Amino acid sequence: MVPHELHPDNWVDNYADYLFNYAVGRVSDAEIAKDLVQETFFAGLNSAKNYKGDAAERTWLIAILKRKVIDYYRKINSKKGKAEVRMSYGGNNDSEGDWLEEQVADPFSTLENDTIENEELGNAIQDCIGKLPKKQALVFKMKTIQGIGTEDICKELGINPSNLWVMIHRARTALMGCLNQNWFNL
Repeated sequence: MVPHELHPDNWVDNYADYLFNYAVGRVSDAEIAKDLVQETFFAGLNSAKNYKGDAAERTWLIAILKRKVIDYYRKINSKKGKAEVRMSYGGNNDSEGDWLEEQVADPFSTLENDTIENEELGNAIQDCIGKLPKKQALVFKMKTIQGIGTEDICKELGINPSNLWVMIHRARTALMGCLNQNWFNL
């Protein structure tokens, strides 16, 4: 596999809209999403020397943005809401399905990970995913957790891209409601 390269001069043109849509889907506030994307680009520039080329540029930036979203919720939620989300879904590769945050150092993070809270939050997320309709849960796992491309998911499940994004949006909304009720408010 040929290592990927970073091209920071093209980030805004190539990834700003995608990162914004990703962020606004998680924080439900356009201004906060814009700030998170800006912080992501800034952190990417600051940690570019640590980029190993193992992941595509967009994947690497999404990993940074995920960290920024987690840090945002750490600041606004209770102690239990401050845990970093990290879940493993098994497979042939030990790291397959793990969140990518661990691959990107965040120089601005001041909180340490709490293994027990991580495990509890991971279990809460799994429980909430289990409450979704089967097809919605499958689409959510394939796209968000496994990172399978839209076209591949649509072909495999016989759905169109609009249907896929509606299911993902509904899954995210249901998961956030479930987590707010069962985790963040404990």
